[in-house]
Amino acid sequence: MTSSTPTSSTAVAPQTWLWKGFPICYQAAGSQGPAVVFVHGFGASWGHWRKNLPALAADCRCYAIDLIGFGGSAKPAPKLEIDYTFETWGQLIADFCREVAGGPAFLVGNSIGCVAIMQAAVDFPDIASGVILLNCSLRLLHDRKRAELPWYRSFGAPIAQKVLNVKWISQLFFKQLATPKTVKKVLLQAYRRPEAVSDELVNMLLKPARDSGAVEVFVAFISYSQGPLPEDLLPSLSCPALILWGTDDPWEPIALGRELAKFPAVEKFIPLEGVGHCPQDEAPELVNPILLDWIKERSAFA
Repeated sequence: MTSSTPTSSTAVAPQTWLWKGFPICYQAAGSQGPAVVFVHGFGASWGHWRKNLPALAADCRCYAIDLIGFGGSAKPAPKLEIDYTFETWGQLIADFCREVAGGPAFLVGNSIGCVAIMQAAVDFPDIASGVILLNCSLRLLHDRKRAELPWYRSFGAPIAQKVLNVKWISQLFFKQLATPKTVKKVLLQAYRRPEAVSDELVNMLLKPARDSGAVEVFVAFISYSQGPLPEDLLPSLSCPALILWGTDDPWEPIALGRELAKFPAVEKFIPLEGVGHCPQDEAPELVNPILLDWIKERSAFA
């Protein structure tokens, strides 16, 4: 498969912002309108929004950030230098809104990025004009989620977490995982449209995996079975929320996702037929108009 042609957002070099002394990578597009901050999922980076920034840039000031530990951002040592928690990422997002975006922003997330933006909006309500959740991570490996499962389904994950905390095992496992063949295989599971799994996408996800500290961040996150669940954060949101969900997501079942629509903050739940876990990349022609219309409508109320 040949690499897809880069979009206009990938033609411009990303920028760097210093947060607590750590370099944070981000991409920006657009010079007018409401601020919109995009936050990627686990193992991804700002490039996962490369098909969305140009579409919204005519009407919005768009920023896509690499969370600390991912993409082109710093990967400091877990526990020794930083705690990889949603509280940490929420603080990062809030500070980014104030210092780079210049104030409140619409926060858009995919997968674990949804939990991160909700944490930011709950802890720092002044920075969130609204949140848009695309296939929110349900955190099914969370301690509280596993406690609801039969014992024979719940005991495997803690054992795997302990094993992967052995350094040589985690390094070997990560080396086997961080290959073009394996990454492509995983993406073909997550995406419903195989043509969206391009060489460009595979290479984009693999590049940060070669950085110093990437293995340690990977182990820290897969060992993180605490913190908030989406249903903990949604009741505390003081801004409106929109949820989009690819109906064919193999990791985050839409039937469970629909339960999140029952919270008062959620204005609308929109299923995206025939789409998998990363709608913004797989079906931007469906996602972009929805994002833009909702942001414009909410901005008109401001």
